Amino acid sequence: MNLNQITLPVTDLDRAVAFYRDMGFTLIVYSPPRYARFECPQGDATFSLHTVDTPVAATGVVVYFECTDLDDRVRRLQATGIGFTQLPTDQRWLWREARLVDPSGNVLCLYLAGANRRHPPWRVVA
Repeated sequence: MNLNQITLPVTDLDRAVAFYRDMGFTLIVYSPPRYARFECPQGDATFSLHTVDTPVAATGVVVYFECTDLDDRVRRLQATGIGFTQLPTDQRWLWREARLVDPSGNVLCLYLAGANRRHPPWRVVA
């Protein structure tokens, strides 16, 4: 099994599409007013947006996008007007993370973990 696609609820498809394009994702499907899909700049994962009628409730779900150029990317995104709720910060779990919220309220984390994503020092040995 391989996780390679997620769908995020959005309240305004065009506003969300513009946001994710500004973030650097490639729009590959656009079917207004309900659906759009993007490719990530690296790897083969995709994600989609699906229009919902009510605002996104706080679910505790966070969508993570790894960036090898995290600090520079955050600076570039800030220069385009994208705001962050947390600037790049070293975490005790050995990741560096920045957080933001998309126009519909979905929580996103841009992070750099490198080998620690799959092989942290505390990894369980089978």
